[in-house]
Amino acid sequence: MSFRILLIIASCISYSSCTIHEASPTPNVILIFADDLGYGELGAYGQEKIETPNLDKLASEGMRMTQFYTGSPVCAPSRCILLTGMHSGHAVIRGNDEAGYRGDVWNFLAMAADPYLEGQAPMPDSTITFPMRFQQYGYKTGMGGKWGLGHPLSESTPNKKGFDYFYGYNCQRQAHTLTPLHLWENDKKVLLNNDTIITHTDLPAGADSLNIDSYEYLNQPDYAPVLIADKMLDFVRANKDSAFFLYWATPLPHVPLQAPKKWIDHYINKFGEEPPYTGKGGGYFPARYPRATYAAMISHMDENIGRMMVLLEELDLVDNTIILFTSDNGPTYVAGTDSPWFRSAGPFKSERGWGKGYLREGGIRVPFIARWPGHIPANSVSDHISSSQDIMPTIFDFCNLSLDLKHDGISMAPALLNQGGQRNHDYLYWEFPESGGQRALRWGPWKAYNEKLKSGDTTIQLYNLQTDIQEQHDISGAHPDKISFVREIFKREHIPSNNPRWRYDVIDGTPAIDSHKEQSNNLN
Repeated sequence: MSFRILLIIASCISYSSCTIHEASPTPNVILIFADDLGYGELGAYGQEKIETPNLDKLASEGMRMTQFYTGSPVCAPSRCILLTGMHSGHAVIRGNDEAGYRGDVWNFLAMAADPYLEGQAPMPDSTITFPMRFQQYGYKTGMGGKWGLGHPLSESTPNKKGFDYFYGYNCQRQAHTLTPLHLWENDKKVLLNNDTIITHTDLPAGADSLNIDSYEYLNQPDYAPVLIADKMLDFVRANKDSAFFLYWATPLPHVPLQAPKKWIDHYINKFGEEPPYTGKGGGYFPARYPRATYAAMISHMDENIGRMMVLLEELDLVDNTIILFTSDNGPTYVAGTDSPWFRSAGPFKSERGWGKGYLREGGIRVPFIARWPGHIPANSVSDHISSSQDIMPTIFDFCNLSLDLKHDGISMAPALLNQGGQRNHDYLYWEFPESGGQRALRWGPWKAYNEKLKSGDTTIQLYNLQTDIQEQHDISGAHPDKISFVREIFKREHIPSNNPRWRYDVIDGTPAIDSHKEQSNNLN
């Protein structure tokens, strides 16, 4: 089929309707999905310590959303929700499941030798992702970065779930080093020029933690984020004359603390001396200058995105390419990242219990930036309440393509185009079977939260985010009518999972299986 024909939406078979726009040349789409990037870690969202000039420029040339949420507070379910448009009460992946039935899946060397031990629990073969639909419309589809939705020998790998080309990590646990032994290019393992360094090891006994030379063994030649970025640029060059969809799931700034020296030195000069992180209390690689290295990771990610922006200009693709940027969940609180010092979650709390892994605002409210010159107004801001389940229908709405997939999203196109008539969610619903078992509901200014389902506690907390943005004052006792409403929605939106580990005895009447290592909750 021709890639520059005019396509008009004829129908939208979904949980929500799509909007019909004026016909336009079929646009390209680049969806950038950061890893553990907090709401407040970009200059455009108020960050004052970390420099992100390219993403700030992207925001100034497009729209920044202030009430955008991810679908889950950890990696795998967030990615599943993004690609299928189903919220966490309906999604097939609802937590980080390392599929331990395969063997010693947390043994780094065993994983490196046996691809069967790599990767996470797969999506069922029957699961349809929206990149699969893009392929049917003739788009060239590419993905780079972190997959996390099925091991290499499963039916749920990038090439089987909608991507013509893939380069990056299949496995979230392998991504616990940014200088891995290998990456994957499609279904081929690509060996890198890095030595074997076991992940989650502390600084060697007797090493001087204040001496930078003690950390030299961690420096390896092949830094995965650079390799992945290079391949993403190559994909765009190779498909510049076709309509393309690129999903760039960068592993940054997920720990461990590893970054190019030039950026670390930049922030050492900026921040000055600081205590080292020796690997204790978080289970990742040590770092002599943890704050400087964390900031360096974000600035390096920004630098790579800047390279993509320059390439689009060189290829004359800026006006016909939609760029969407967001994050899979809020900031982590382990491995020396020091999210409170950076104010990584912006106005929200980000300590343990409030950031990644939790359905608090700091764990699920994330940045969202959209640029499409001539369509999305420059330097604009929207407070439309939306979530990553909305990205799929929005993209297809922008591309004037019919979306015949059942989903829970509502297209954000009217809000992003500032054209009026935006449909609003009646509410946004989340459930998360890890970190004690949690549920949450957001509607209007209200936020309901249930945090101890695995212990049988169905107590619902209630907050008014308009007056209590940090969720410090539970006012449930004053609003029994709202609590009754929340209980009804919680019941309505939950479909029991086929995975026993993601069931709740108190809801489903079926005890959950929770034999996995607790570290999988926090580190993936």
